[in-house]
Parts: sequence; structure tokens; C-alpha cells
Amino acid sequence: MAAGLLATGLGACANSDTGSGGGGNDDGKIVLGFSQVGAESGWRTANTTSIKEAATEAGIELKFDDAQQKQENQIKAIRNFIQQKVDVIAFSPVVESGWDTVLKEAKDANIPVILTDRAVDSADKTLYKTFLGSDFVKEGRLSGEWLLEETKSATGPVNIVELQGTTGSAPANDRKKGFAEAIAANPNLKIIASQSGDFTRAGGKAVMEQFLKANPKIDVLFAHNDDMGLGALEAITAAGKVPGKDIKIITIDAVKDGMQALADGKFNFIAECSPLLGPQLMDLVKKVKAGEQVPERIETQETTFTQQSAKEALPNRKY
Repeated sequence: MAAGLLATGLGACANSDTGSGGGGNDDGKIVLGFSQVGAESGWRTANTTSIKEAATEAGIELKFDDAQQKQENQIKAIRNFIQQKVDVIAFSPVVESGWDTVLKEAKDANIPVILTDRAVDSADKTLYKTFLGSDFVKEGRLSGEWLLEETKSATGPVNIVELQGTTGSAPANDRKKGFAEAIAANPNLKIIASQSGDFTRAGGKAVMEQFLKANPKIDVLFAHNDDMGLGALEAITAAGKVPGKDIKIITIDAVKDGMQALADGKFNFIAECSPLLGPQLMDLVKKVKAGEQVPERIETQETTFTQQSAKEALPNRKY
């Protein structure tokens, strides 16, 4: 489903300059500098497409940078945007920490910053205008709550392995936290191994192969995104086990490949994390460029999927 707004009333506004923004174009177009994490997953690819298409539709000039999952690349890109005197800077931080210096530089240059998809842990909330994205703790919690219900009749230990996202990133930290908090309600549920697969399919496969060799009895896999889950699925199949049955698989994102695995019975549950943030981001860019107040936190509306609901949703899936 397309991402929505939670009662924020965001809409396109006048392209006027009331003191925010850096330079702008001679043709009057708003110039947006955007630094993307990379292209590590199907989710990220869909997110990039949404942003590029929405910028074109909104008449915003987009200066796009791919950080290739490196913080130093993002910091360099943001400094380049400042030098180019763009009107607004937006970025999806690779990790949560280490942004204060460059964000202060943007603030000193009077260029507003919008965080998308991932947050930063800065204590100074004046360094950015707003954060647009999902509630990652909630996604982890919903995943854990499904497992609680699914295993409520278990009388013995339920062994769980966890494929974490990129170390230090907001979704990895928060999804781990939410899941752990939820499953704590049942002492039979035990995470016996947890390691980063860096949100990639190859990483998920490699780490799952290690998990399978080291742990003879694995009942559940919790993967922080679909791509790692899909990689793990290959490792599980190669080990002679039946994904979705011998090992139940819970993932987050709900991109098309993940939804297909769910509909096919190879995954068991997915908590959605919508990548279609482009239209909302462009509305925010127009608002902050015009000097309007925006909410500090804008949460996307999302749902969860079982095998049956995935079958129903797939024909109209946009990503």
C-alpha cells in the first residue's frame, strides 16, 4: 500500500522563500539535495524510485547521491550540497550517530534538513526540521507479537535466530529492541544467535549458513528485512530444511519478492515498512522551503501480512 500521513495535513504549498533554504535556481525551481544510503535491497531501490519520480512530478530539481552504505560518503555529499547552496537537504542516515558537525554546518548555512526513513540520535533537535519514516520499534514488536501467538501452545524452548540489519543503523537497533520486548512475555522464546547480515540478500545467506552449522535446532528466523530473509531461505533450502515449516520465517518490509515468498508459504509473517516516501517528502520540502512549521515526527501508515493476506495483496503491489 502507498505510504500515508497520520493527520499531518501535509500538502503542496507556495514556492516562496521566507528565509529558509540556501540558493535556489534562476528558473525558480526548488533544489533538493538528497543522499541515499545505497542500493542494498529491493526496499531501497523502490525508495529511490519513489523519490526521483515524486521530485519530477513536484517540479523539484533533485541532486541525488548514492552513499554506498558509507557514512563518510554521506557527510561528503551533504557538504557538497551546502557548497552548491541547495534549498533543502534530505537524507537517509546510514547509521544513527556522528551527524552533529555536518548538520550544524547545514544549519549555519541556513539550509533546512529533513531526515527520511532513518533517524539520528542527536540531542539537538534544531539541527533538522522533521523526520519522515516508519516506527521501527513497532515493526519489531508486531513481529514478536505474531510469534507469541503462533507459539502460545509450545511447551518447550523455541529457538530463534536473528538476522540484524546494518550495525548501528536505526532500523537494526529499533527492530531488535521491539522484537525482544515482545517475546520477553514468553520465557520459552529464546534468541540463540543474532548477527548482522547488513540488510543484503548475500549477507543473509552467508550468516544463515553459519547459524545452521552452529545450531542443530533452529525453529524460527527473525530477519530485519525481506532481502536477508530471502538470502536465508536459500541457505535453509540448501541445508535440506523446508522454509516456512521446519523453520518459520518472520521478516520486515513487504517488498514484492518477500510478499511472493510469503504467499508461497516460504515466509510466515511480514511487518510492512513502506518505501514510497517520495510524495510525502516533496510536500515537506515545499513546506520547509516556504518557512512553514512542520511536525517533528511524521509516521508512515503501514500494516502486516500473513500468507493469506499476501496472496490477496500481491496482484496490486506497487513495490
